[in-house]
Order: sequence, then C-alpha cells, then structure tokens
Amino acid sequence: MNAESDERTKVAEQADSASATGESDREERELGSRAPGFIKASKALHLSWQVGVFVVGLGVVIAGVLMLVLPGPGWLVIFGGMAIWATEFVWAQLVLRWTKRKVTEAAQRALDPKVRRRNIILTTIGLVIMAVLVGIYVWKFGLTMPWKISE
Repeated sequence: MNAESDERTKVAEQADSASATGESDREERELGSRAPGFIKASKALHLSWQVGVFVVGLGVVIAGVLMLVLPGPGWLVIFGGMAIWATEFVWAQLVLRWTKRKVTEAAQRALDPKVRRRNIILTTIGLVIMAVLVGIYVWKFGLTMPWKISE
C-alpha cells in the first residue's frame, strides 16, 4: 500500500512543464495521497491512514457488489468506493481516470444524431413488440395476473 509511484513523478513533471508553458489541464490532478500534511509527516500515521482508507473503501465496494444482485444502485456505490480509494492510492486514481474518460466518450457517442436515431428506432420496435405480447396475453387470459391462472 505504497502511495508513491513513478507514475506520480511523471505526472508531476508534466504538470510542471505544462505550467511553465502556460497550459493547464484542470482535470489532471497530481497522483498520490491526498492525506493532510500532518498525517503524511509520520510514516506510522500515514500507513494507518492508508489502512483505514482501504478498509472503508473495501466496505463500500463490497456493499456495491451486493447491490448488484440486491435492490440498490450497485455501480454507483462501487464507483463511490473507488473514489474513496482514489483519495489515497495511485492505482485507484488511474482506474477512475480511465472510467471517467470512457463514460465521457460513451456520452459523446450517445449524442451523435445517427446513434440517437438508431436508439429511438430500436426503442420503438421494442415497445411495439411488448405491446403486441401484452395484447396477446390479455386476449388469451383476460386481465388475470399470471400467478392466478389455473389451467
């Protein structure tokens, strides 16, 4: 559970060169621990902080995994646990960056007029098929619920 990484030093060097040239990327933050300075000052305190963050994040991720099969916003809670881990661990920060990039790309693709038209057509076809199936069910059984049909 080491918060230091070669990746973090690369990003820090890129950030220094970007700030020297006047470029600034608001979304790219420095990788590594975001613990308060007094916690980082003591190695034992920082390690216990990392263990605490890991345990809390693990609990949230496990709750999210359980919500995938139980009622609840499973993926949202899993990403919340990853965000908790990302406050302390470089690997979680990189996973969240990748996830944010993919979600943004998917949102941009969904806004494409051709994709929207295709999605509307497929949704309409699906609704027509569902309406036909409901109509067949009502024609054959009436408005009786499936668990009350005795044949």
